[in-house]
Amino acid sequence: MSFTDILPRNLYRAAQVRELDRTAIETFSIPGLTLMERAGSAAYSMLCKGWPEVQIITVICGVGNNGGDGYVLARLALQAGKIVHLLQLGGVSKIKGDALTNYERFIEVGGEVQPFETLAEGSDVIVDGIFGTGLEREVTGEWRQAIEAINASASPVLALDIPSGLHSDSGQVLGVAVKADATISFIGLKRGEFTGAGPEQCGQVLFDDLDVPEAVYATEQPTTKRAEWSMLKGLLGRRARDAHKGDFGHVLVIGGDHGFSGAARMTGEAALRTGAGLVSIATRPEHAALLNTVRPELMCHGVADARALAPLLQRATVIAIGPGLGQTAWGRALFNAALETKLPMIVDADALNQLASEPAQRDNWILTPHPGEAARLLGISSADVQSDRFQSAQTLQEQYGGVIVLKGVGTLITAGTKEPTAVCTAGNPGMATGGMGDLLTGIIAGMVAQGLSLSDAASAGVCLHAAAADRAAQAGERGLLANDLQIELRLLLNTDWHQC
Repeated sequence: MSFTDILPRNLYRAAQVRELDRTAIETFSIPGLTLMERAGSAAYSMLCKGWPEVQIITVICGVGNNGGDGYVLARLALQAGKIVHLLQLGGVSKIKGDALTNYERFIEVGGEVQPFETLAEGSDVIVDGIFGTGLEREVTGEWRQAIEAINASASPVLALDIPSGLHSDSGQVLGVAVKADATISFIGLKRGEFTGAGPEQCGQVLFDDLDVPEAVYATEQPTTKRAEWSMLKGLLGRRARDAHKGDFGHVLVIGGDHGFSGAARMTGEAALRTGAGLVSIATRPEHAALLNTVRPELMCHGVADARALAPLLQRATVIAIGPGLGQTAWGRALFNAALETKLPMIVDADALNQLASEPAQRDNWILTPHPGEAARLLGISSADVQSDRFQSAQTLQEQYGGVIVLKGVGTLITAGTKEPTAVCTAGNPGMATGGMGDLLTGIIAGMVAQGLSLSDAASAGVCLHAAAADRAAQAGERGLLANDLQIELRLLLNTDWHQC
């Protein structure tokens, strides 16, 4: 079998996967029945690999091709001597085409089909073959009852192609969705599996291309790609032996209103740890001396008003604004002064809230909102943002320009329609703590200072941040602090270069 947990980068919308499937059948003469057989066989192999002691399998099938994949798996399991309970949702009379052929093949080898009523305990694995990628409506009725029964079971769950009830394109739960331990995705990975509710519902995602020829994929241009630090770490490259601090840029962090000096400090330190040559902080005069004491490598300046900011702006390569900025007149004045420059900017936290109150557009900034900040920028609710994160990120980019980093599970990075949206597939729940966004702002600013394009800096910064968090979380997710990532940043940045 060709299934692998080394996943391809390209992610597709459901309609695109259907086109890939159609092209394989019509242009490359691979019968649909053959593709279904390969899918069911790959899923069964994965099941046996993941749960090698399995003896009792419950397979729940719908009436479409996803159910047909389930019937193939059920037949193979039965022929291998496993005990198979097959529960059918929807009348058998509604099963058509290749799915009907595999229903009949299951019956021919002695399989028994029962209508779904209840889910008996005692299965080693439950296989979800209810809905495929075409689901657009909210799950109701007996379909909802079945999914709720699956989720209430103590048995592990394998989902075929996508967990039933999860929207393939957006990652939104359509009322209720199967919470799988593993999902095996066929032909093309679905973008909704990697953001929003997707990662929680899918569990471990595996992939099988069903031996579809590579030429099939040339017919569909993916609009979304997975991003990981391992794919992007080469962007910074090896440093020249005669390099000096001026070669790696000067980050100016603007923020740290009363009570929030730590946010600016963490941003500045993250920029240093990422490799910026120089980092200055413009903050409240009361904070400057204290920040310089705890991290003397930071050049900390007390800035009482926008006039005092002017000489710092003249020396900067890139601005990181927002961490602890506040929404007082002081913060507004500094934000407006930054807007008057032509310097690239990373805009976060309260600077985003300032921007939401007086929208502007420019090409040379990176906005890094979480869903709540994105909602304020768009004038909608956080739930609306999360209902389709891809569309939300795209709308933000259209309205505000530059590069958008929509934070959350499966952080999205988009620079518009000219290049695919990137989805970061790393990170963990331990990152749900104060200060993580401040670090990300500094990391991205450090990348820009070292010469990366805004798009590359955003993608590499997000992925480095997530990878550092995953390393730090090896000691446990609960109690993970933002500053626990600082040393991990340096280690990850230098893994291949062996430099200090």
